[in-house]
Amino acid sequence: MHVIVATDGSQQSLDAARHLRSFADPARITDVTVLAVVRPLAAVAFADDLTPADRTRAEGESSSFRAAAESAVRVVAAELDGWGPTVRTSIRSGSPAHEITRAASALGAGLVVVAAGGRGLSRTVLLGSTAQRVQHSAPCPVLVVRPVPRPRAPRP
Repeated sequence: MHVIVATDGSQQSLDAARHLRSFADPARITDVTVLAVVRPLAAVAFADDLTPADRTRAEGESSSFRAAAESAVRVVAAELDGWGPTVRTSIRSGSPAHEITRAASALGAGLVVVAAGGRGLSRTVLLGSTAQRVQHSAPCPVLVVRPVPRPRAPRP
């Protein structure tokens, strides 16, 4: 079975990968693709109206988002390295939920793992509703890993 682990660079995404590793049988998983999605400059409203200086700055920011996505997939891939399945990384550009489901279809994934409530690169890589959108449109089961609740402080 091929598993896709989506990451947005957040601790929750890393925890989701760790959760998969904690219960899944690596003998039944052939491949894992760690995937991040970066929104392209074309998705920026009024991108055509940017001045040349603003366009240069925006393109620089776009490359820094890609570098952050590359770092995020490396961290998650390192967490899964040596577990058993072959681990690959992928960075796509576009709408996060759409690209995750497209990757699941293209790779014949048997499971997609996403974190709920990611905070890392959430404005540029995964949005808060991404997990919900993936759940409704993926061609395979989706494991949504919720963050572990923080212990409440005792009341006085």
